Amino acid sequence: MALLGKAALAMWWDVSADIRSEFENWHSHEHYRERLGIPGFLRANRWGQSDGGEGVFQMYELEAYEVLSSSAYLERLNAPTPWSSQMMPHHRNMVRSQCRVLESGGGSVARNALTVRFSPAAGQEEALRQSLRDSIAQWVDRPGCVGGHVLRHESPGIAMTREQTIRGGDKTADWIFLAMGYDEQVLRQLAQTDLSEQAMRQRGAQAGTVTGLYTLSYSTTAAGLL
Repeated sequence: MALLGKAALAMWWDVSADIRSEFENWHSHEHYRERLGIPGFLRANRWGQSDGGEGVFQMYELEAYEVLSSSAYLERLNAPTPWSSQMMPHHRNMVRSQCRVLESGGGSVARNALTVRFSPAAGQEEALRQSLRDSIAQWVDRPGCVGGHVLRHESPGIAMTREQTIRGGDKTADWIFLAMGYDEQVLRQLAQTDLSEQAMRQRGAQAGTVTGLYTLSYSTTAAGLL
């Protein structure tokens, strides 16, 4: 099954080991309930860095891109709970991308997630998108893989929110490729071959891709929290 909806909120950050337990408790039991109570938030997915490091990859699947500037969402972003206000400064090296879904095929949630952050070279947007679309069609049924998805960041026309201010501002990822699978080694191989920096440049991306491999921690829908 492809990503739910036509938009996604993709985020990466680091959480130190000494706060990790409280972070996961807050994120799973308060923050997810809050976010999935907002109209248009369809599913929440969190992965942790596969080698046991501090990295977190979080993705919300959204009904439409307009959810990201909706009054209900902005209300929460500008009025964080006391616990959220306490936890926000612990989101270190935050990258937060409000995205339209360009391509999506196969599963969107699996034990392992490979993320590739990149930007298209000038004039190569369509060629790059077509190349990744073709790869998704091949990888959906590849042993070890279950799906692939292409996201493109687009900044909504809103002011910096209270949550962003607490964190000190966020960076963004331009385009994102997500490969989902049940076999970590297969995704690791993809990162070194088909989705390596050299391969991405041949597809039409600029130099400077950022790749990460993550293991599923928690995934739920609003109905799952009832």
